[in-house]
Amino acid sequence: MSRVLLDTHSFIWSLVMSSELSATARGMIEAADAVYVAPISFYEITQKHRIGRWPELGPVVDQLLPLWREQGTELAPYTAEIAFLAGAMPWSHRDPFDRMIAATAITLGCPLISKDVAFDQLDSFSGWPGRVWGAAPEDPVLL
Repeated sequence: MSRVLLDTHSFIWSLVMSSELSATARGMIEAADAVYVAPISFYEITQKHRIGRWPELGPVVDQLLPLWREQGTELAPYTAEIAFLAGAMPWSHRDPFDRMIAATAITLGCPLISKDVAFDQLDSFSGWPGRVWGAAPEDPVLL
């Protein structure tokens, strides 16, 4: 069974801007038996939109939950173990959203679909299933 976890931007792009996804990412999503979204992604989206850091989501933010339900992706678990790992893992990256998403990918044992190269710092971390985007190095995503 193949499974993938969507980073927050990949989740939004899969809902409303699929042309932003790389061909590799689209292929992995389409081929997966299960596609997960971390609960923290919903918080990240609404928080960033509310404080003006993601204004382009204005037309869809209120429809986020119905769009997600219609899409059929699965909600990843949110457990004490995931929260503990997110806080405790020795990763210098301080973004709490990314730390929760990385811990979710590790716990689920499935690769993360993300354009954000910050996750590549975890390549030597035990249990890290890897980041999937494209064949060539990509520019970082600053969300």
